[in-house]
Amino acid sequence: MRQNLYQDSIELKKIVSKEQVLKGRQLLKEVYLDEKIERYILDLVFATRNPGQFKLDKLKDLIGYGASPRATINLAMAARGMALLRRRGYVVPDDVRSIAQDVLRHRIAISFEAEAEEITSEYIVKEILNRIEVP
Repeated sequence: MRQNLYQDSIELKKIVSKEQVLKGRQLLKEVYLDEKIERYILDLVFATRNPGQFKLDKLKDLIGYGASPRATINLAMAARGMALLRRRGYVVPDDVRSIAQDVLRHRIAISFEAEAEEITSEYIVKEILNRIEVP
């Protein structure tokens, strides 16, 4: 802490080049995402907005507002990244499930009722993951 408070500048070491970052971003776009996986991602996100449509009526009063369309894009990109980290050129449902909590939990606003019952967005995502059919 003292170093950050009293030192004028910090010397940063370059880990990757700009070109490597751009190449990695391009590689991420090339990871295959099957239509069934896309549908699964859409179902997960839509379930945060319309839980009754997915037989999650118990969540309806607990969600103030659900994940936005950008969450869908980010979940798909994160799943591709997870597949890439696992040295695969294609996404499997486990890639989506393993990263969904991190992508979705801060994109769901819980209701006052959920807050009063000490229910978290993490709980809501877990319930959705357990209910939506995995392709």
